[in-house]
Amino acid sequence: MSTPPAPVDPADYDFLSGCFAPISTECDRRELTAVAGEIPPDLNGIYMRNGGNPRFTPLGGFVYPFEGDAMVHAVELADGKASYRNRFLRTPALALEEKAGHAIWASLMSGYQPDPEVVGPDLAYRPKDLPSINIVRHHGRIIALAEQSRSYRITEDLRTLEAETLGGAFPMGFCAHPKVDPTTGEMVVFQYALWAPFLQWAVVDRDGRVVSGPNPVEGIDAAHMVHDFVITATKIVLVVSPAIFELEKLLRGEGSPLDWRPDLGTRIAVIDRAGVSPTRWYQTDAFWTWHYGNGFDDGDDVVFDGVRWDHLGIDLAGDNGENSGDYARFRLRPGTAHVQVETVVDRQMEFPRIDDRRVGQRHERVAVGTRIRPGIPVGQFDAIMTLDPDTGSTAVFDAGDLAVGEPCFAGDHLLTFAIDRTDYRSFLLILRADDVAAGPVATIAIGSRVPLGLHGAWLPS
Repeated sequence: MSTPPAPVDPADYDFLSGCFAPISTECDRRELTAVAGEIPPDLNGIYMRNGGNPRFTPLGGFVYPFEGDAMVHAVELADGKASYRNRFLRTPALALEEKAGHAIWASLMSGYQPDPEVVGPDLAYRPKDLPSINIVRHHGRIIALAEQSRSYRITEDLRTLEAETLGGAFPMGFCAHPKVDPTTGEMVVFQYALWAPFLQWAVVDRDGRVVSGPNPVEGIDAAHMVHDFVITATKIVLVVSPAIFELEKLLRGEGSPLDWRPDLGTRIAVIDRAGVSPTRWYQTDAFWTWHYGNGFDDGDDVVFDGVRWDHLGIDLAGDNGENSGDYARFRLRPGTAHVQVETVVDRQMEFPRIDDRRVGQRHERVAVGTRIRPGIPVGQFDAIMTLDPDTGSTAVFDAGDLAVGEPCFAGDHLLTFAIDRTDYRSFLLILRADDVAAGPVATIAIGSRVPLGLHGAWLPS
């Protein structure tokens, strides 16, 4: 039998220590205390935030944000009161590790695969399911989303159900950032793969049925990483940056299998959601985007915006040390392959979110995490900012000693988990989306630590 890699020392990894240190406890806390302000009585629903949280000490390395067992943290707000619970998502792989009392699967960078005699034929020779990136609700289903493995359905009280393959259309999983059209109720998804077809998309109707796809995106001849995308009322926008997988490098032990090749530039596919018109391709200088704010149709033009990086900002072979990009708007005109690019706000930021009721439509407000102070550690933010993508105007809430996470719209409010960088106490902050500079209308003490990262969703009652 093969020998697994040795456990890592968490102190050697920024994203396994400090504000990101994983927790092992699961709990239910009722009637949380608002240590400042009052919970808006009309804010009723559940805020769920997903994130990678290793159940056991990782083996052979740790790649943030793609590794770590899924743990969902949920705060339910009802009639001015709040309660909290957190749970690991018990996939078959995690259940097997819990039975063994230690990690069995190793970091993707180690190249190690556990023996079939250890994990059984159903789990052998396949990546460990890590539905730890995001949360979406569609057709009454709450789905914990993965980057490159299967997503899982969960319940409102965070029980793990079965893997979600969209009726078998995506047996190996789909994207971490699906888009739900608030007008049609459709959910649009994509999947990138390490083999042909390298990029596919599909449309799921409001009743949960795949009505188009999986459809391969023509004109792609290599495995590209694509983390997020954009929809408008009529189009799908897939930005194909020059982040290309070279699996031979991993097999040879030569470091990260993800290469950044800026000489190739960035290509943008504009796809007709109805599948009638042919795909239009655009070409521009190389840029990378982890996360987009939104997109919309402007006459015949397609407009979208997001946080633009001039490089990849991640090294799969290392503990990632880049922070963030600026906010940019892109305009694509029919009849030309040129991309019009405008810098909206030139400062470091990440995790852009809009009100989900505006997905695919013109929007006037984007919320992001940003930095005010020098020396804020990698992956952390000390402020929440809202920006107007039309004018570039901004408003900023200074969180002081708190590290804040992704801001999530909840009606007219924003929600985010925050953690004190000195004593690691955790809070839920509630801010007015139209006046974040005024500070939280309520600060709720969780009573236990909620590690930083990653994405979440507001599920209104």
